[in-house]
Amino acid sequence: MEYPISRRLTDVHRSATIALSDQARTLQEAGRSVINLAGGDPFFSTPEHVAKAATEAISEGFTHYTSSRGIPELRAAVAAKIHERQGVDRDPGDEIIITPSAKHALFISLMAILDVGDEVLIPTPSWVSYGDMARLAGARPIPVKLSARDDFRISRELLEAAVSPRSRVLVINTPNNPTGRVLSFDELREIVDFAEAHNLIIVSDEIYEDIVFDEFQHVSITELAGCESRTLVIGGFSKTYAMTGWRLGYVSGPREIIEQALKVQEHTVGVAGSFIQRGGLAALKGDQAPVRAMIAIYAKHRAIVDEGFRDLPGIEFRKPNGAFYAFPGIPAPRFSSSTQFVQWLLEECGVVVTPGSAFGPGGDGHFRISMAARTEIIEEGIRRICDAVARLS
Repeated sequence: MEYPISRRLTDVHRSATIALSDQARTLQEAGRSVINLAGGDPFFSTPEHVAKAATEAISEGFTHYTSSRGIPELRAAVAAKIHERQGVDRDPGDEIIITPSAKHALFISLMAILDVGDEVLIPTPSWVSYGDMARLAGARPIPVKLSARDDFRISRELLEAAVSPRSRVLVINTPNNPTGRVLSFDELREIVDFAEAHNLIIVSDEIYEDIVFDEFQHVSITELAGCESRTLVIGGFSKTYAMTGWRLGYVSGPREIIEQALKVQEHTVGVAGSFIQRGGLAALKGDQAPVRAMIAIYAKHRAIVDEGFRDLPGIEFRKPNGAFYAFPGIPAPRFSSSTQFVQWLLEECGVVVTPGSAFGPGGDGHFRISMAARTEIIEEGIRRICDAVARLS
């Protein structure tokens, strides 16, 4: 039987990162010794006080629908966090939506803004879902190819070369997945000036905002004067609080857009989980020591990766500024593509990483390593990769 399939899905692909993690699990279940450095799921358990708040909510019977915007207490806590960190006042009544995952926050934001034929500017390498979400909204993703030679810096010149009369949205991500870069203040200023000149909405994915290293600091683009009126900020709990399975995020922005995004939420998932929101409230208002401890472990993992790759012939490596990913170059000219190299690594030493090509133009020639696994897994995975690459020479 020939089934009717939406033409909209013709150019939409499965998530490469999820597919690779699934492949790693399948190989492990088959008995093969496989190290999975492809996924973005922190190995830590959710902090105890967060889990306790959610289980207590279940015991109390707090298991029914909430407001589609999210429980008032959590929206207020998010607004307080935004004010404290960004100096921006967002009304928890109509400028914040609590969503079942930051991914859904991004989806409803794009659905609220885009029409068929619109264009979305996406600096690449970038997270795998930005482009496909734009396609699901009927829009066309326009990659803005960044260069490793310039440390993947976003410039006004590159943005101007990609913009057109159909451009409506610019998506940015800092700290960045997959490169680990933190956007500088100068870059953010250029982005704001560019968006104002072309009347673009900025969608700023800040899911890794708490995970930064050394002297680097996360700066939200809404901290720049006048930018809050044209910016939606995506945030969440998955990475900072090791709550990936909980599916809890939020979007904040101008009420005119938030009201439209709310319609998409109400006609898709409806609401975020009630007791899950109680957990998110405990995460924001409770002890932050577990977060600091997790970031310290990520910094240790970063040092392990740096030590392994720093002097390894054939691998070009820059220490990430933030997030928990590293984005080394593949050994050239031995391998013609990142996909070829990643497949070779799996066959040669049983390590699963993500090809840079999955992250769009500018990504090929690199591969992404997740530093979110257990320390012993990171150590063994980096040892295997380094030994395999060393044998090439």
